[in-house]
Amino acid sequence: MHLLSLALAVLAAPTLLHGQQPRPGEAGPRTIRVVGTGEAQATPDEAHVDFGVETLAPTAKAAADENARLMEQVIRALTAAGIPRRDIETRNYSVFPDYAPPRPGTEEPTLRGYRVTNVVTARTEQIAGIGALVDAVLQAGANRVHGVRFGLKNSETVRAEAIRNAVAKARTDATAIAGALGVRLGPVLDASTAGGTPPVFAKMEVQQMRADFAGAAATPIEAGEQTVTASVTLVFAIEG
Repeated sequence: MHLLSLALAVLAAPTLLHGQQPRPGEAGPRTIRVVGTGEAQATPDEAHVDFGVETLAPTAKAAADENARLMEQVIRALTAAGIPRRDIETRNYSVFPDYAPPRPGTEEPTLRGYRVTNVVTARTEQIAGIGALVDAVLQAGANRVHGVRFGLKNSETVRAEAIRNAVAKARTDATAIAGALGVRLGPVLDASTAGGTPPVFAKMEVQQMRADFAGAAATPIEAGEQTVTASVTLVFAIEG
């Protein structure tokens, strides 16, 4: 057979998806379609904390120099707390003019100076020590804590457990439906899963100026236990 004839024969062959497809005029297999949702509990074992330093000065250079000095103190505090520099990453750096509201009888705002903001993200596995870490960084010169995001180093293990629980729930529902209909449940013809809850937990929003921190009590931060969900769709054949 020539190569062109062989290619045409392959393209003309029927495609079989999810079992034998019915021929024209024939009824397809009787099926039961169910959707199951499963959950799995997990305790976060890593966290990402966003610290920021914001400075204001008459000139952009003065604001940037002061910001760099304070941020270097913040990074030293982070490394002193056991966080390696490879786990500290700049998230945002901005320089922009800062204007005062227009004075009475004038339309133009007054330039007060320049504001510089530098935000870094620190990754840590010391979940129990995040509160102390926040306190140390604020004392070192940070005047913004934009948030704490908890997560899992190995999220696939937790998601796999959620999927197994979802399959068990779907199978239980399919068995109940088959029993109510008086039919026998056959094998699974098709299975699919939808996206579940992303393994990032409990974002804590905080904004606290250094002046407000002076003399304050220790910062309590609890990761807690979070829930990961998964959804599956199963299609069972009806026997007989």
